[in-house]
Amino acid sequence: MPDFTPGIGHNSGRVDEPGKSWRTHVWAKARKQLMPTLPIEVVRRRVARAKELGLPYKTYAGLRASSGDDLIGFMFSNNALDVLRRADKVAASKAAKIAALKDARSIGLAQLPTTPDQLTPPLQTAHTAPMPLAPWVEKRAHLRDVFAQVGRPPSRFILICDTAMEREWVEAGRMAGALPAQTFFEVTQ
Repeated sequence: MPDFTPGIGHNSGRVDEPGKSWRTHVWAKARKQLMPTLPIEVVRRRVARAKELGLPYKTYAGLRASSGDDLIGFMFSNNALDVLRRADKVAASKAAKIAALKDARSIGLAQLPTTPDQLTPPLQTAHTAPMPLAPWVEKRAHLRDVFAQVGRPPSRFILICDTAMEREWVEAGRMAGALPAQTFFEVTQ
């Protein structure tokens, strides 16, 4: 392997200048002051809410912090539910995991050739998904319409998806974040 010699402006992760320990101390202190100290009751409630949603606390806290809102539900793509053809239905194991979520809304987005009615039940509601190669602006408008029908802000929902194209819906719809379907269904076991 060739020896790497950093170029101009590259410190290769090392800081050899005097004062490194002071800068480290100051940054650590500033970061600690920035992070809020939550009362134990709030932490307990958030841990309980993460459990209700079937998420690890760290995942829940990160998504909650990034959106600024408490999370109330999930939006599932038909791919995440393995509903790929017109005759497919949601598998019983996945339906049971969705039904086990306490106080969580569940919304589906069906891409052609599937239809929204294939996703309900177990999901509470389902809608058509944005067209796969539609411009971003059209995806945003479509998802705004979906959330207007749902009557809840998108920043309170987590997208459970299976493809990179579906991950674009998070930004377009201004949702809290996304989780891969495999991760979600493993976590909620």
